[in-house]
Amino acid sequence: MLTVNEIFHSIQGESTHAGRPCVFVRLTACDLRCSWCDTPYAFYEGRKMSVDDVIAGVEQYGCDVVEITGGEPLLQKEVYPLMQRLLDAGRTVMIETGGHLSADAVPEGVIRVIDVKCPGSGEAGRMHWPNLDRLRPTDEVKFVLRDRADYDYARDVVARRVHARRRQAAQGPGDAPLTSEDGRRAGHDRRSGYERRSRRVPRRAARDRDGAARGPGTATRP
Repeated sequence: MLTVNEIFHSIQGESTHAGRPCVFVRLTACDLRCSWCDTPYAFYEGRKMSVDDVIAGVEQYGCDVVEITGGEPLLQKEVYPLMQRLLDAGRTVMIETGGHLSADAVPEGVIRVIDVKCPGSGEAGRMHWPNLDRLRPTDEVKFVLRDRADYDYARDVVARRVHARRRQAAQGPGDAPLTSEDGRRAGHDRRSGYERRSRRVPRRAARDRDGAARGPGTATRP
């Protein structure tokens, strides 16, 4: 059984798939407490569902793209057969993970979005660095930036662990926006080939506790 916070259909707001219709499966529970977390309701709220129930909940939307998020989805062992079932059904499957747990067991074919926690999150020390050492060609790396220090931290991680392996890094702003000078420096760094900086497309304006989508608004961060 899985503990599911909500299943809803909206627009993908992050990653290279931003702008695509997507079904989001948000699983309950997270063992991180990021300072900027915008989904604390997913820490504890949820209902028990079998893998078959979750598949049925996804299928009702007739959408080919599915993202499994949280919370921290890798905390639940049934997430692995869920991902495989979705792949077998021909869907594009993404999983967004906080980066502190090993993602090695995620089935091949799933797009792993690894969220590297910067110092501003308060959880940078929890990162499981082998996740970046074993990136797959379709994986994406995410940073949420609170300030210039986070930007410098992310830039260093990209240079040492991501850029060197010719993988893609996507960045998005946290609660406190970067200054105009930071933006100019980021632009210079992009031209130097260090990164692609991506501003989030909002996903939802509101949610109800039954998991029904009510339009675009805030994005998910595990």
